[in-house]
Amino acid sequence: MKRILHILSLLLVCASSFGQSTRDLSLQLNKYGQTLYYIRNFYLDTVNVPKMVDAAIVETLKQLDPHSSYISKEDVEAMNEPLEAEFEGIGVEFAIINDTLTVQATVAGGPSEKVGIRAGDKIVTVDGENIAGVKITNDKVYKYLRGKKGTKVLLEVVRRGVSEKLAFTVVRDKIPLHSLDAAYEPVKGCLYLKLSRFAATSYDEIMTAFEQHAGINSVILDLRSNSGGYLHTAIAIANEFLERDQLIVYTEGRTVRGAKEFADGEGIFQKGPLVVLVDENSASASEIVSGAIQDQDRGVIIGRRTFGKGLVQQMLPLNDGAQLRLTVARYHTPSGRVIQAPYQEGEREKYYEQFNRRFTHGESFSKDSIQMPDSLKYETLISKRVVYGGGGIMPDIFIPQDTSFYTPYYGLLLRNGLVQEYANKVTDANREKWTGKYRSSDHFIRSFKVDDDLFNGLVQMAKDSGIEPVEEQIKISRETLDNYIKALIASALYDRTDFYRVLHSGGDPELEKALEVIKNWDKYLEELDIYEKNN
Repeated sequence: MKRILHILSLLLVCASSFGQSTRDLSLQLNKYGQTLYYIRNFYLDTVNVPKMVDAAIVETLKQLDPHSSYISKEDVEAMNEPLEAEFEGIGVEFAIINDTLTVQATVAGGPSEKVGIRAGDKIVTVDGENIAGVKITNDKVYKYLRGKKGTKVLLEVVRRGVSEKLAFTVVRDKIPLHSLDAAYEPVKGCLYLKLSRFAATSYDEIMTAFEQHAGINSVILDLRSNSGGYLHTAIAIANEFLERDQLIVYTEGRTVRGAKEFADGEGIFQKGPLVVLVDENSASASEIVSGAIQDQDRGVIIGRRTFGKGLVQQMLPLNDGAQLRLTVARYHTPSGRVIQAPYQEGEREKYYEQFNRRFTHGESFSKDSIQMPDSLKYETLISKRVVYGGGGIMPDIFIPQDTSFYTPYYGLLLRNGLVQEYANKVTDANREKWTGKYRSSDHFIRSFKVDDDLFNGLVQMAKDSGIEPVEEQIKISRETLDNYIKALIASALYDRTDFYRVLHSGGDPELEKALEVIKNWDKYLEELDIYEKNN
């Protein structure tokens, strides 16, 4: 009860400090406090009042916009971790193979690498407790291996070719989290950057990629399936591509002061061909960057209409460690566009239904299926080209979604995680053989083939799991599955970048179009009626 009264008193203080409708708000808070008091003291049975408060907060936030939410104390850390720079643990990438924790890779310079743990090792005990063959889960692995920096954990490892178990004492440390999944040159001089989220370290990761690739004359920034992240990170990354005093984004709110963000002129790639790849899962910070590039006529946006999240959330702490993720402002692209898709307060289900309708109405397959009203027309700042607000970023070049390879059989394999599981299994069994045969990732990508024997192993695993083979469907999906298996093996043997290198070698319409546009840059600028500043 003390917790509840403390929350109410804090809210009353906040209401007084803002000085807006203080009396009305105080009456409502007192009313709710009285209700809880009566329940706590007079209700027939014992009740969990904190649980009731949490439920009330959740229901209250449902009456607002679709992106405001309540995060419990238990969920705060898990929610923030992907965007933070690091976590604390032993520094391994792992897979659970045959109910055994298997090291897929060690973090370079991390605690496990320092003591000699290596890819292919099977961790069978943690501090004397057996964890092999006991239905271990990913959550349990995190519980066993993560911990405060400086704490020790004793691991027993089974290593192929070694008869006895090996014991390692690992001192946990800070482990970096990376958001740049791939950085390589698909053609000489063109830097491809695959950014999975806008995290605390994203800007530094991109700058490091530029440092490692000298002589870059064009850039492809892949924001497909990037759902966003930190606003300041998006601004910092957009800044690297824009000229001094070019507007990146501006925000406005009811009580939060609006802000305008301009490029500082110190960007590393202000000139030269720039392509941004987006799709229906690109949202928030991804739309800030692509919107700024488009509105300033700096580059070409390729792909499909983005999600349409143009609201800014602020994390507000509650007294028990929980947080409110509360919408406090909306952002505008440089031309003034609001990217947020339409919504009615309190109608979250209807809001998310509209994204399903986009797919069912054919928007993913035909640009002509997308209806944008004239009331949402805006102009880019240099070329004065027409662009639209009110529901995501419309690409300059539309690429329909490729589903030609998709079959029900393919879907079942992916949804059950069988391709990943099979790739982990065969990599574990053949690691020494393959790394000995293929001297580098380049050699592997050029020469490795998923033959019938290897593929049939996947079919058999699926059959053992209750998924019967359908030959006609396998024929349709075989090439894509072969490439996916190869990509997963490449990632496990070499590097995450090699996963994307293999995937792209199997065909990627958006990337292929990006390379074509870069090769014929002036031609495409003319066709798209884009005039670059100071061109």
